[in-house]
Amino acid sequence: MKYRKLDNHEMGRCSVEEYRGTLKHPVTVLLHNIRSMYNVGSVFRTADAAGIEKVLISGYTATPPRKEIDKTALGAQDSMAWEYCPSPLDTLRDMKHRGVTICGLEITENSRPYTEVQVSDFPMCLILGNEVQGIDDELLAECDHVLEIPQFGTKHSLNVAVAAGVALFEMIKIFRQESSPGRAEECFITEHMS
Repeated sequence: MKYRKLDNHEMGRCSVEEYRGTLKHPVTVLLHNIRSMYNVGSVFRTADAAGIEKVLISGYTATPPRKEIDKTALGAQDSMAWEYCPSPLDTLRDMKHRGVTICGLEITENSRPYTEVQVSDFPMCLILGNEVQGIDDELLAECDHVLEIPQFGTKHSLNVAVAAGVALFEMIKIFRQESSPGRAEECFITEHMS
């Protein structure tokens, strides 16, 4: 079998305007106190690729437009819905009130593997914290679940943008496999592209 890389025009991607109008997977990401603007841009790009609903930004995490974010987001800062939340605690409490499951991505006591997310956990907000300190304790206290990515080497953590990619695509996989075929199909953005 031979393989030929597809040109950009052959991939069937939608425009930024078309993307904004598509249905998304029921996941929101909260970036709290992320130091690196390159990590922020990477999460935007991953969020776009995963077709999730929104990126929330809080604390001292930088917001677009910034050249450092743009460099790694590659335009996803324009396609993704996002907003800055001056009070992440109020935002999380409001989301919980609306039935959103709040999950932290962190290594804690009583955390569960990120692969054990269930369809009943959606809609979901995934909190990503500072690259060194992790998620602030006050935000961790609002979590319904804490998810952990098992690691088998000498390092105790992954880069925050890498961890976001691992977790988000696993969540989308679980949502699409376990939810009813109609619901998964209606939320899958590539069904709307042509």
